[in-house]
Parts: sequence; C-alpha cells; structure tokens
Amino acid sequence: MLLILSGRVAAQGARPLYRDSTRSAAERTQDLLARMTPEEKFWQLFMIPGDLDDPAHDYSRGIFGLQVTSSDSSDDAARADAGRINAIQRHFVERSRLGIPIIPFEEAVHGLRRPGATMFPQAIALAATWDTALVGRVAGAIARETVSRGIRQVLSPVLNLARDVRWGRVEETYGEDSYLASAMGRAFVGTLERAGTVTTPKHFIANVGDGGRDSYPIDYDERLLAETYYPPFESAIRQAGARSVMTAYNSVDGAPATQNRRLLTEVLKQRWGFPGFVISDAAATGGATVLHMTEPNAATAAKHALDAGLDVIFQSSYEQYRPYWEAFRSGMIAAAVVDSAVARVLRVKLALGLFEHPYGNLDSARFWNGHSSHRALALEAAREAIVLLRNARGVLPLSDTLRSLAVIGADAVEARLGGYSGPGNRPVSILAALRTRLGPQRVGYAAGPGRSPRDPVTVPAEALRPGLTGEYFDNIALEGRPLIVRRDERVDFGWTLSSPGAGLARDWYSVRWSGTLTVPAGGARRLGVAGSDGFRLYLDDSLLIDDWQKRSAGMHLVNLTLAGGSTHTLRLEFFETTGNAHLRLVWDAGVVDDGRARIDSAVHLARRSQVAIVVAGLEEGEFRDRAFLGLPGRQEELIREVAATGTPVVVVIVGGSAVTMPWLEQVDGVLDAWYPGEVGGQAVADVLFGDADPGGRLPITFPIAEGQLPLVYDHKPTGRGDDYLDLTGQPLFPFGFGLSYTAFAYSRLVIEPATIRPGGTAVVRCRVKNVGGRAGDEVVQLYLRDELASVPRPVLQLAGFQRVRLAPGEEREVAFRLGPEQLRLLDRDLRWVVEPGAFRVLIGGSSKDIRLRGALRVQ
Repeated sequence: MLLILSGRVAAQGARPLYRDSTRSAAERTQDLLARMTPEEKFWQLFMIPGDLDDPAHDYSRGIFGLQVTSSDSSDDAARADAGRINAIQRHFVERSRLGIPIIPFEEAVHGLRRPGATMFPQAIALAATWDTALVGRVAGAIARETVSRGIRQVLSPVLNLARDVRWGRVEETYGEDSYLASAMGRAFVGTLERAGTVTTPKHFIANVGDGGRDSYPIDYDERLLAETYYPPFESAIRQAGARSVMTAYNSVDGAPATQNRRLLTEVLKQRWGFPGFVISDAAATGGATVLHMTEPNAATAAKHALDAGLDVIFQSSYEQYRPYWEAFRSGMIAAAVVDSAVARVLRVKLALGLFEHPYGNLDSARFWNGHSSHRALALEAAREAIVLLRNARGVLPLSDTLRSLAVIGADAVEARLGGYSGPGNRPVSILAALRTRLGPQRVGYAAGPGRSPRDPVTVPAEALRPGLTGEYFDNIALEGRPLIVRRDERVDFGWTLSSPGAGLARDWYSVRWSGTLTVPAGGARRLGVAGSDGFRLYLDDSLLIDDWQKRSAGMHLVNLTLAGGSTHTLRLEFFETTGNAHLRLVWDAGVVDDGRARIDSAVHLARRSQVAIVVAGLEEGEFRDRAFLGLPGRQEELIREVAATGTPVVVVIVGGSAVTMPWLEQVDGVLDAWYPGEVGGQAVADVLFGDADPGGRLPITFPIAEGQLPLVYDHKPTGRGDDYLDLTGQPLFPFGFGLSYTAFAYSRLVIEPATIRPGGTAVVRCRVKNVGGRAGDEVVQLYLRDELASVPRPVLQLAGFQRVRLAPGEEREVAFRLGPEQLRLLDRDLRWVVEPGAFRVLIGGSSKDIRLRGALRVQ
C-alpha cells in the first residue's frame, strides 16, 4: 500500500524521509513539516527552563528546547548533568510522536553556567585582553564542556555596546567600540558554531537607553544603528555563522524589539540573509501587553511578533504556553508564517545532527568539564585581562622579600565571578593566592567595611506575627469597603508589572496595613518606610511619618527608642496613582553599624605593614544599573584613610565597569582585575609580583565624573567644544589605555601604497620595540580619522589592533590591512561607499597615546 505525503510517494512503514541523513536538509525539513500537526508546530516554537519532573506538564507533542535544571554540586556534576539531559532528550526522541529532539540550552557568557564547568574571566575582561586568538581558545573550551553534556545552544554572547557605563550589564559586553566588539564576537561565535553549538548573539539591537538604564526605549535613526550598533551582530551572523539571535526587552523607534519588523525581517532576514531562528528574551513577547502597552493580550502580542519576524517564544515556565497557543489554535497567525518559523528551527536541528546524534557523552563531560587545560587557560586569560591604571613611583611589581603585606577588603576573599556565572571549580581568592606566595605569616587581612552600607532592613515576619491585616481599596483615598482583605506577613512589595491583587488596577489603589509590632532583644533605634510615596506610618496611634503626597521615592526614618520585647500597634497607609510601586517597612533592629571599627582595624593593619593592597568591588548586574560610579559603601573612605597612613597603597578593583576615582592621587597603584574567573586570585598575585605583565587595555572609557556621561572616544565632532564650565570633557582613563612594567618605542611607519582606489587595499606597517628591562605585552592600536567627508565622521575610529609580547630589547614589525571595510561610510543617502580623500592613520598605545602619524589617500 502507498501513502501520498505532500506530493511525495512513500511506502507505508518505510523509514520517513526526514530520518534519512543522506537527503538534503531542505528535503528533510519539508517532509517533517508536512507530517506535523498544528500543536506540534507550536511546541517547536516554544522554549522554557524546565525538565520532566512535573507529571502535569504534557510534552507529548515535543518542544523546541529546555534549559534543564541542574542542582548537582558533586565532583561528578558534569557527568550527572549529561546523564540527566540525555534522559530528558531520550523522552522526546523515543516517546514523542515524531521523535523530534530538543535543543538543550544554557547561558555561557564566560563559561557554561552549570556546576562543574570552568568559569573564565567575565566578557568585559576577555575584551580587555584585546586578544581574539585567546578568546577563540576560551570559546573552544566552553564548546567542549557544553557539547559533551548534550547542551547545543548557548544564549551568548552579549553584543550590545557599552556606550554608557552606568548600565549594570557592561560586564557582559565586549566594551564600547563596534570594531573591538565585532572582532571579539566573531572569535567567540565562530569557534562555538564550528564545534556544533548554536550561539545566540543578544540583545538585538540595543538593550540600554537614556541614563544607562537597562531595557530603556531607544529612538536611534538608521544611520546610528547601521554605523555603530549593527556591525557586531552582522559580523557574528554573516562572517562567524551565528544560527540564532535574541531580541531585546525594550522598544526601538516606537516598536517593541520583539515585534520590530524593520529589525527582524527587513534588516536581519532580508538584508543580511540570516538563515537561523530568532528567539525572544525570557517573557519578552508578552512585554507588549504589560510594559509597552501596545497589545491587549498575549495572543495578539504573539501574532504580531511572529508576523514581524520572531520565530521562537521564550517563556519562564510551562504554564505560560496557554495564551500563546491560543494565537496558534485560533488561526490568528497565518499558516505560512508558522511554517516558515518551524522550518528555521528544524533546519538548525537537522544541521546540528541531533536526529542522528542527540545525546551528550557522559565520559567526555566528566573529562572536559573543569579540565586542567581549561583551568590553565582561565588563568592565562585572567592574567592577560588585568589593566594597570596607575603605578606611581614604581610601586609595582612587588618584591618577594616583603616582610609584611596588608590585604584589605571583602573582595579579597569572596572570589566573585560576575553575572551569569556558574559556581566555578575551586575558585582562588586574591588573599589565598597571596598567602600561598608569601606565606600566611607575612600576609595580614582585614575585611574593611564591605561594599554595602549598613542600611536599615525590612521588618521581618517574626516581628509582625501573626501578620498584618491588609485592606486593599480600588481608590486612592482608602474610602468605602476594601476590595481585598488579606493577611500579609510583612511589607516588602514591588508592584511593577501588576497590581496588588485581582480587581485592582496597577496604577490606582490604596492600602491600609494594621497589626502588632514586637521588638526583638536589643531594641530598635529607627523605624521607617522605604519606597514610593505617598504613605503614612502610625505607631501606637501616633503619626510618625506623613508623606501623603506623590512626588518621588526614598527612605524615610524616624529616630526613636523601642525597648527589646516591647509590643506596639502599627498602621501603615499607602496609595498609588501611576503604577510601578515599591514599598518596604524598615528598621535598624539587629543591624550593627560597625563600619567605623572595620575601617580602624584596616588602618591599624596597614600602618604596621610595608605595603597595603586594598581590594575594592562594585555592585552591578542585570537590572542593577548605577547612578553613581564611585565605589559603593564606605570603600572610598577606607582607601583614603589607609593611604593617609603613609604606607604604599595599591588598589585592586573587582568589577565589570568604569569607576570614578576621587582618591586616585592619594594611592600609589591601581589594577583593574575585572571579574577574573575561577583562578583570578592567582592571576592578580602573578601580576602584583611581576610574574605576568599587566598587558590588558581598557575596552571602555572611564569618566572623571558621572556628569560627563555618555562618554566615548569615537564621538562625532561637536559644534563647539568638549568641556564643561566646571569640568574637562576629557576622560579619567581613555579607551585603549593601560600601563606596563616595561616601555615600548614605535618607529618606521610605512603605508603601502600610499594612494589606493576606492575598492583597493593598503598595508600599514610599523615597528615596536621593548625598550625596558622586562618582558611585556603591548597592544598596538590603529585608528583612522577621515580628513574630509560628505557627512560628519568620528573624531577617531579603531580600525585594527594587535597584541604583541616582546622580550627586553626585542623589536617586531606589526602590520595592518586597510580596505573598504575600514574606510567606508554611510553617505547622505545611507549607502555604504568609500569616498575619495585623505585619511589620517594614527598608531599608538591607546586612543590618546598616539605615537605614529601618517596619511592614506583614496582617489
């Protein structure tokens, strides 16, 4: 008997064509697509974190992929992880109707975010190496650890540009410059893709807006997008072969990025010919309904997203599939649109070989994850990433003959790895590495005051038992009968995307909480409210705080004396008129402000030591943008007081973005270690004592003060000048900056030929010599300035770089190739052209430290 399948004839019981690896991917995709039901197609366009542990979750129709949970922290975590993923994969291969394998996925910004995986230096640190070959080797190690577990997609790299260093996610990026980010992105993406791992450059196209705030709307014209923001993504796709792209949360020029047809279809799929699939950021598809307010429900949001070019809906839980399935089930989304998206997914699954080889290798996972060669590579990368920012009086490198070394700061012992990190394998702290080198008897430690001020804390449920009675009104004046009455254990709420409860608007309500406050032993000295106004706080029927006017947000505290064990009646009233409300009931019971004592202890240790190392850290991350770029808590006070002892002081910064340094001239040395990975403490010790040269260079500009922001080196010419009335427009440290323990001389600039046609190529050569007494690394940077153009061009633009290691007295020729890719511009009609004219060729050690100057003419 014969069956007719979409115009093809197949024998009943014969092996399906899509299972035949000798047939083309196009044939196999079309055969499989013709066999799928609407539900099966939908599930190939839906991805979530999850597993098979909940029997109520029906995966019989398959799913695009899962971010499988992993809680094993044993020494054999990688092997156990691979076994768990294999078991889940086997369920889909053997028990779903068509046997379509899933794509297990995970984060891997600077290492696979799973127990047992190697944690390399954070992405911004990798960019600070200015070493694409090294980044390629790091990506290769990540690929081995990833594929061996059966994970076949990473939600990395972040190719957004860090054009405003207040953004909390600068650490995940490759810095501010489009050329540098493109080069790093190609090295990372190309290596992983060739190893059989789908990369997902994100967040298309810009994920940070005004004020350096995460996911703020952007309104950039096509020129700015094409000149600055597109290149890293286009390069990763067209040159390195990225097979997935993730959209951003924000809106771009009036349309949510997840529904932006200009970005997803016209630019990405049509102009660049992107053959892979586009995924949303987690829960971003529904953002049009609760954030952008452009859709009435999730079903219409899904329709307009897929119509615009989205392929896969990424949600945070299984239950969230229902409103999106409604859009498919009801026919809101055209069949052709669905089929196109499913075909993109199936082609990638077939290209990965998942139908033939769906499983990870348990023994390989055990072997490669945390392999000694990967750990050695993590150490090498951390050493290369460290940037020396100050070295007054040659305080560094330190001598092994030191009799006493003070190490100060919580970051000296915490060995923080940065955002989107796994736990790492045996992380090495800075203190541990220094004690291993000098011996514990010569290295003293003081914790200092830490990164966080000792602020009041949320009043805990134990002090409010049996809870507060919350009366919720559907008006802003506490009038009438409450719509909701419930018991709240404490007041610690953030009603940002939703209202306090069913029936209440997210931006029009009032609440009255009442109950009993019991003070713990030790008493309390301050009580108050933190969050959005307006609110009123009563204690024992006396009005303590009256801020019943909508104006701002903040913390309001009252000094009082509450004896331990005492009880008090409490009432808190609150109203909201515009939404995005935050509210906490706070006090200082149990909070010990020992910051002064901790600083004094550190000063005492520094005073009796030959050298003091202050390890200072940042607080930042996703949705943790910074209004101020100074060191948080009382760390600046700590640095000043330690420096006042007269002991030579070196500050080591642990963080992922820029720092303002009003204390800079008071200290002798500054090292930026970034988040240096699981062996980072060893790398810092090696640089401090001169076993490694600090050859890292800044991939971002450091401002003197926040008022200069955004501040980037490659801005276009101003109409007047750069300076302020009360501050220079120049940076604290420029893009590309970094010192060495040795010195380098540049000479013999040659540009051949000196004149080229618009489509021609020139080679720029120069010689670099180590004229110091130590081996060291120099990052030779080539910049261009277009002398006369039809449209304004950047005052300076990176067009090439090479990191070279030179022994004392060693000299080497460095060569760069300049062609249309570096010389082109967008003309007035937004066409890429190379215009005739002169280009200034500038070579040096940073965007400010120019050593050689020549000219190239295009005729």
